[in-house]
Amino acid sequence: MHKVVETPEAALDGLTDGMTLMLGGFGLCGIPENLIAALVRTGLKGFHTISNNMGVDGFGMGLMLEAGMIASHIGSYVGENRRLEQQVLAGQLALTLVPQGTLAERIRAAGAGIPAFFVPAGLGTVVEEGKETRTIAGRNYILEQALHADVALVKAWRGDTHGNLIYRKTARNFNPIMATAARLTIAEVEELVPAGTLDPDHIHTPGIYVQRIVQGPAYTKPIESAYLKARKEAAL
Repeated sequence: MHKVVETPEAALDGLTDGMTLMLGGFGLCGIPENLIAALVRTGLKGFHTISNNMGVDGFGMGLMLEAGMIASHIGSYVGENRRLEQQVLAGQLALTLVPQGTLAERIRAAGAGIPAFFVPAGLGTVVEEGKETRTIAGRNYILEQALHADVALVKAWRGDTHGNLIYRKTARNFNPIMATAARLTIAEVEELVPAGTLDPDHIHTPGIYVQRIVQGPAYTKPIESAYLKARKEAAL
């Protein structure tokens, strides 16, 4: 039951090159920013990442791109990261785009023990290529596989020493489902409290899904549009 680690660096102990990582967040909202920064400092390479998007240049997963840590990425939206575009066009990073709802369900399915499911999203597009299709009740569907990871890095508002997590408002996003879909889930929290402190009815992720928990030393929490505007103005 001893899950608390003292630093983000210690929380990442045992990670190796080439692992598949899930990273929570939506844009810059609810991302495990301290764990990402610590991961960059490890110098590990060749990660296969799964995340809704890849942050922005200079923050969040953008730092991983700058360090050349990512070999492939599965996500839904990547439109605000120029370095990603450069790496994809140069053949340095393999990119797979997935409709956002399908991405969420593929992750949720992994945590629920569902190996695959049928959805209509993506029919007649590149999303359909190479996948089984089936007609059910007169409607066509694509078979999508569940997405698993070696490690999930998630961020919560509050957590206790047993790993129970509470997310705050829209910062919940992809974090709860990713916490269930990896062999090892590492959570960073803004506030760490003793076990028994949290109201059980308010817990979003039960501690059974979390193997390590760390209190982040500080949070920047930039607003994505404001962050990009400031970077653009600074470059002028």
